[in-house]
Amino acid sequence: MIEKNPAEAWSVQFPLSGPSGEPVNLERTFRSHGLASLPPMRLGEDANVFEVTLPVYGCPPRTVLVSESGPKHGSVSAVGPPPGREEGERIFAAVRRVLRLDEDLSGFYALAAGDPDVSWGTKGAGRMVRSPTVFEEVVKTLCTTNCAWSATIRMVSALVEHLGEEAPEAPPSGPWGRAFPTPEAMAGAGEEFYRGVVRAGYRGRYLLTLSRSVAGGELDLGSLDTPPEELPDEELEKRLLALPGIGPYAAAHVMMMLGRYSRLILDSWTRPTYARLVGKPSVADEEIEKRFSPYGPHKGLAFWLYLTRGWVEEDSPAALRAF
Repeated sequence: MIEKNPAEAWSVQFPLSGPSGEPVNLERTFRSHGLASLPPMRLGEDANVFEVTLPVYGCPPRTVLVSESGPKHGSVSAVGPPPGREEGERIFAAVRRVLRLDEDLSGFYALAAGDPDVSWGTKGAGRMVRSPTVFEEVVKTLCTTNCAWSATIRMVSALVEHLGEEAPEAPPSGPWGRAFPTPEAMAGAGEEFYRGVVRAGYRGRYLLTLSRSVAGGELDLGSLDTPPEELPDEELEKRLLALPGIGPYAAAHVMMMLGRYSRLILDSWTRPTYARLVGKPSVADEEIEKRFSPYGPHKGLAFWLYLTRGWVEEDSPAALRAF
């Protein structure tokens, strides 16, 4: 049952439990991967408050703050004027989606409980912060390919600052308090914007092609956010690989953001990190796949948790380097 907190102008409380009663650890969720620290999302200094500016259907974007309100509840509060009832319901529905509060991880936890290297995750880890739209997932993933994390921050920040719609109480400049840009906004920006402002390099033409295809109706990315029974992982991967600039790494990453964990994200960060953790100079991809194969459709999630166990303990911004 949702309860409003009368101490706030507008806030909603929610239980920290999944559909089958499994625990939800908000701090672990906030720090689930690096994209959760990119505009229009960011973490508080102690990683105990998560801020995100959300698109709200039929209304202007809204910036919300999410935090724990006790050992068994979380709280969502809105920045700016209190929303009306319908707008508030839409805001909270968007937050549930971003935090994956409706995803049932009990089956994964049952497997992980018998694995000493991953069992720690059964205390509430494993929910991957997701973007409100598949379009945002794909664009942000494109901005992580073949570059340093600092370049990813620069590109995504520029897109949000210059093309994102402002929410109430947004600062006059900078990327905060603005929603991620729509396909139409990105399609309307010229090549010079991607070259000179975003400094996207070769990615600029991919971002333009993708945005124009979605804005023009030729490409429906929302259709990719479909249950496995309707769109098997093999077909989803095939469709992602057909998108401009999306290769195996990017496809695996977008799949993880969509709650499809059958692929391992293997790249220049995950491979050496895994090798370091197992005490080897390098490890073949086949060996990594074999290690996590018992997890079946959740093997990519088990792999990710294995790699990121120390992120909260390390308590360092560098720990949020996801790729």
